[in-house]
Amino acid sequence: MIAPLGTLAPRGCDSHNKVVPWGDLCTGSGNNDLVAMHTHAVSGSMTMPEGALHPIPLSRLRGRENRPEPVAVGTIIWLASELMFFAALFAAYFTIRNVTNSQAAATGTVPLWQSQGDLINIPFAIANTSVLVASSFTCQMGVFAAERAQVRRSGSVFNLRRWGLREWYTLTYLMGAFFIGGQVFEYAELFHENLTISSNVFGSVFFLATGFHGLHVTGGLVAFLLLMGRTFLARTFTHEQAVSAVVVSYYWHFVDVVWIALFGVIYILR
Repeated sequence: MIAPLGTLAPRGCDSHNKVVPWGDLCTGSGNNDLVAMHTHAVSGSMTMPEGALHPIPLSRLRGRENRPEPVAVGTIIWLASELMFFAALFAAYFTIRNVTNSQAAATGTVPLWQSQGDLINIPFAIANTSVLVASSFTCQMGVFAAERAQVRRSGSVFNLRRWGLREWYTLTYLMGAFFIGGQVFEYAELFHENLTISSNVFGSVFFLATGFHGLHVTGGLVAFLLLMGRTFLARTFTHEQAVSAVVVSYYWHFVDVVWIALFGVIYILR
């Protein structure tokens, strides 16, 4: 059991990492068995989780009541700057498309956006996009598991209701990796059709916009690996780890929303 030094541990905990009242500390089973719910008042005392090498502040297990998380606030501010970056890409895309279409209309030629846009495999892009959008839902299920401090599943792997953070985030990772694999396949097909980033202005804005988004998705996959690795290495699932799971979901939802906008503009409204 976990308890502040010199005090008794709270009652009411079970052995399956189920939902417990906020502020309670529980002992589960398996790796990272010692879990802690957050939003508990900070007393400034120290606690010694079972198996820990040294005492740690109680706030690391339970968080600080009625105070925003600096990591979450910082992540939101950073994502706002990322939004400005993608807004610049959208502005460049619309500007170049309008100029190119105007030039084609003046000379009576086929617009570049029409001739080159026909090379894109729309049905495949829709399927690939559907996988990425669905991954936002699995990611959020992992957040719910983190908020109730359920690190791993407490039942059969086929019982989704008992899945924990690791299972939901592993599925999200696989769906994200599938999307990146699909994007690589799409690029290979376009290269075969002689459409590259240096072919023309359409290829430049297409590969810049989708490529930078793909790099952001890859960064999210790395974040999932680091987060899940941390759950295996840490002796105790703390409030800090729960916050990390939440901010990773912020980032993942962000790249999903950005892709929906890119898909609508580049693939549908072209």
